[in-house]
Formats: sequence, structure tokens, C-alpha cells
Amino acid sequence: MFKKEMIAMLLAGGQGSRLGVLTAKVAKPAVAFGGKYRIIDFPLSNCINSGIDTVGVLTQYQPLRLNTHIGIGIPWDLDRNVGGVSILPPYEKSSNSEWYTGTANAIYQNLNYMETYNPDYVLILSGDHIYKMDYEVMLDFHKANNADVTIAAMPVPIEEASRFGIVVTDGDSRIREFEEKPEKPSSNLASMGIYIFSWPVLREALIKLKDQPNCDFGKHIIPHCHGKGDRLFAYEYNGYWKDVGTLSSYWEANMELIDIIPEFNLYEEFWKIYTNSVSLPPQYISEEAVVDRCIISNGSEIYGEVHSSVLGGGVSVGKGSVVRDSIIMQGVKIGENCVIEKAIIAEDTEIGNNVVIGVGAEVENKTKPNIYSGGLATIGENSVIPPNVQIGKNTAISGVTMPEDYRDGVLESGETLIKAGDRI
Repeated sequence: MFKKEMIAMLLAGGQGSRLGVLTAKVAKPAVAFGGKYRIIDFPLSNCINSGIDTVGVLTQYQPLRLNTHIGIGIPWDLDRNVGGVSILPPYEKSSNSEWYTGTANAIYQNLNYMETYNPDYVLILSGDHIYKMDYEVMLDFHKANNADVTIAAMPVPIEEASRFGIVVTDGDSRIREFEEKPEKPSSNLASMGIYIFSWPVLREALIKLKDQPNCDFGKHIIPHCHGKGDRLFAYEYNGYWKDVGTLSSYWEANMELIDIIPEFNLYEEFWKIYTNSVSLPPQYISEEAVVDRCIISNGSEIYGEVHSSVLGGGVSVGKGSVVRDSIIMQGVKIGENCVIEKAIIAEDTEIGNNVVIGVGAEVENKTKPNIYSGGLATIGENSVIPPNVQIGKNTAISGVTMPEDYRDGVLESGETLIKAGDRI
């Protein structure tokens, strides 16, 4: 048995269904962000920057790309003989086998992993938020208050508070009430889904509630600890934190990176964000090209115009094409004389010549209005868009599409085009 003061358990099994076609073939934490990164890079980088060298990553939904990306943890200095990063998928047990059915159930199923390190504290993290946080400072707060559970919390606009777990604290930051997604919140201090538990407290709660269906931290574990009189404290965080759970918030968070002085700075020397990046040649920007306010990753070739956009590695933009306010993920090929406005185009997609994306009036999406909104055109990975077609706003496309899939060469705003074998 190896003794560790604090280990991290990173929940990265989520489907991220609100990202629509972006997560049809990949887990949400593995979705590209900011050109060369993936969403999971942020909590992993926070761990190593905070001195946490033992991280269990709990995967479930479409884990292949996530597992390949993390590998043995070399980019984050997590390739350790003792500790390091461990991928923890659901597995068959002698008595019973089950998928992870809730956040706390997933942690409970990995009790043996945690016991191996006999930690004093366990840090529970989500794999799908964009932020920088020094977890060591949060641990110091936990110790100073002799807390059993510390919940990272941040103020949110009161009109949005019902989407979160809400904490009500006294003058000493001790939690007096905890409400999971209340209809009428009594405070605007929202749980960020980041918890530090003293190990005996977490172990007792997990075992006690092991038979609770879909056992979850916000709905079950925290109320259980609060109900039996454990010392719960709120660690208030006031930095940048973004839940990129919807297409609009994902698009906004990427666009904020290209501000002249970005609120979320990827370039700080003292708090680096690490990633497993492929070796690619430098960018090539032709003499006729126009580029302004963009992130252009390595291996990209620009022959047209790119304005206020984020481009991943190995993207090509053909002559005469104009890309504005868009996220273009790695390996996308854009033909000549295209116009692309406010689009999210996922990896390895091919766009034919003379294609126009993001045109027309904004109409509510007919299939999934709560997902495909905000005026965005969203195209899933490995899709093919034939030449000479027009695609409207609040649209979704996935798969290899043909000219006959577009009535009169147009996919109207609010329409969805998902080829057989793909799904939304």
C-alpha cells in the first residue's frame, strides 16, 4: 500500500448529449477546445500544477479517443511508478457487473483503487469544465476549517441558480443548507461539482448509500453528509470557470480565447495547460490570405480569409473562402470560394467548393430546438458536404452527405441532416 495525502478522481464518462453531433462518437471531455487542446486537459493540468500526482480517470461513454489522448499521462508528467494517471472503466466483478449509474456510484465502484493509496483526502472532479484552480489552496482551506467536506462554489446570476446545486453559508463559510437545482434558490452560490472529502467520511457515505439507484453527489452524498452533521464548508472561487455543456456556451468559450486580452489566458508561464499534441509542421499562410483575431494551430494552410475564429491542427482553407466567427477542428478541409459564418465543424470533415454555411433567417431547429440553437450551424466529425450547397442557421449535419440530400441545393435554417448509421 502506498500512502498519498490527496488523490483525485476525475469523472470523464459523460456523453455530453447537449453537444449534439459533436459527441455522437466521442466523450464530451475528449472534445477539442481552443485549437490544440481537449476539454479534459484543463482539470488534468490543474492537478499536476497543484502538486497532485495520482489521478483516477473514470471513463464510460465512447472512451477510445479519451484513452488514446491520455495514454500513460506523459504530457501532464503523470507517468509515475507510484500513482500517476489510471484509466478506470466499469469492469466485470465476481458478484455483479454494472455500468456507472451516477457520479457517486462510479466512485463507489472504484473503492479498491482509492484504498490502494490510503489517502487522507479525496478530490472529486468533473472532466468537462474549463478553468484554472489551485486545488492545494482549496485543501489548505479544508484543513484550516477541520472540514469533512469542502465544496468549491462560485456566485452565479440568481436567474441561472436553479441549474446548479446551491449552498447557503454562514459568516464562517460553513454550509447550513444545500439545495440541488432548486426551483426557487435561496442563494446564488453554486456548487462547481468540485469536492474535497476527508477519506473516512467519503468511504462511509459511499458504502452507506451503495444501494441507492443512480447514486449522485449532489442528490445523495452531500445531503447524507449534511444530514448526519458532518462539517461542510464552501470554498468560494472567483476566477474563470465555464461549463461548456451546450453548443452556445462551447462556442462562446472558444470565442473568448481570441479577445485581445482574453479573460481566460492560455499563455501564462506559471500555470501551463498541457496536452498530448501531435507533431505537425508549422502553419502556412499564403501571400493572398487574410487572417485576423484568430487562433491558428500547427499544420494549418490558409489560402483564403479567416476572421475571429479558432482553427485546430491540419486545417486547410481554400482560395477565395471566407471563415468568420467559427470553430474549425483539426483535419477539416474547406474547399475554394466557400463562406462559413458562425459554425462549429468537427474533426476530419470535408467541405466542397462553393459551399455557404450559416446563412438565412434564424429559425428554431425542428428536431432538437434545445440543442441546436444560438444561430449556429453544427457539423459532426468525418462528415462530407458536397460542393455548391447552402446550409442555414440552427442546423445539424452528420455523415457523408450527397447533393440529393439538399432540396434545391439548400438545407434550410432549423433543419437536421443525419445520415443512416450516424445519430444526433
